Amino acid sequence: MKNVYFFTGFPGFLTSYLIEELLEQQDSIEKIYLLILPSTKTESEKKIETISRKCNVSQNLFELVNGDITKKNIHLDASTSDKILSTLTHAYHLAALYDLSVPLKPAYQVNVQGTQFLNEWLRGAKRLQHYTYFSTAYVSGKRTGDIYEHELDHEFGFKNYYEATKYQAERLVQEQKEHLPVTIIRPGIVVGNSQTGETAKFDGPYFLLHLFDRLKFLPTIPYFGNANTEANFVPVDYITKATIYLSHQQSAIGQTYHLTDPHPYKTREVYKMLMEALLGQSPQYTLPINAAYASLTIMPVRKWLNIQKQTLPYFTHDCHYDTTAAYQQLQKSNITCPNFETVIPSIIKYYRTHKDDETKRIKIV
Repeated sequence: MKNVYFFTGFPGFLTSYLIEELLEQQDSIEKIYLLILPSTKTESEKKIETISRKCNVSQNLFELVNGDITKKNIHLDASTSDKILSTLTHAYHLAALYDLSVPLKPAYQVNVQGTQFLNEWLRGAKRLQHYTYFSTAYVSGKRTGDIYEHELDHEFGFKNYYEATKYQAERLVQEQKEHLPVTIIRPGIVVGNSQTGETAKFDGPYFLLHLFDRLKFLPTIPYFGNANTEANFVPVDYITKATIYLSHQQSAIGQTYHLTDPHPYKTREVYKMLMEALLGQSPQYTLPINAAYASLTIMPVRKWLNIQKQTLPYFTHDCHYDTTAAYQQLQKSNITCPNFETVIPSIIKYYRTHKDDETKRIKIV
């Protein structure tokens, strides 16, 4: 029998990329259900047109389903719910609030409560073979040192409500392992496609590009701080290829995988490589990190630089994400994480073309 797929998080960038990769890797697909908020219907229909044309498949393969993960039964009427649950074989849960500056209440409502309601709804699936949940490597919060894929519980606290609520949500999914065929994916900081540079928003390392672009009038731009922690930037195509592969492996059920860079560069190395690629110059001296923190406490400065202050801890937090389980599982495929240095030219080219695109900018608060 052919497989029936269900996705949350559509028409988001990562979900859309996953669907394209699914169509690339799998040919036994009967139907793809896409849970959407009614307010995104027009955008979702356009996205389906784009994917269908790009992947050369019929639009009839897709079915948009109005719902809401923050409501009981994910806000589906009984007949729609029964229709999906009676045939569903693979579910992917990506819907979440990813903003590092998100307040607690909406983060809890979507990330935690939404995951709880989806878990409960999936318990009614008759043919479910695989439930893939998108967590984040940063459920590790303020932990330092080596962090392993089988680990979750800790009391070290979190850098923001995004991390805290994703941690709570993953705990809920971990608890379902006796009842649902769960695989948990923990990505690092997702960047653009390794070949095209395409991305949905300019966050993470792109904040450095904003900084360099704004300060390019200076004779030289300094390093900020002496921290030499690991920078975990992972291209979206690696994340999606690995996820679709893992979500069709029986041996991946019950497992958690760090889709992080197995050989990450240090933050100062990335800082230098990005500056050289964008501006053709290298940092010549170092200013205290406190100078960066102080400047980003001033709202007009944050907006002018287009940098979230919540991003700074990710460039100074010292930890290493072990990828042993992911590496061992992916050895059976030809899927590997690209060396970040080889991805930079594509990122820079795309950034230069789209840096003034307001739809890709993060709201600065």
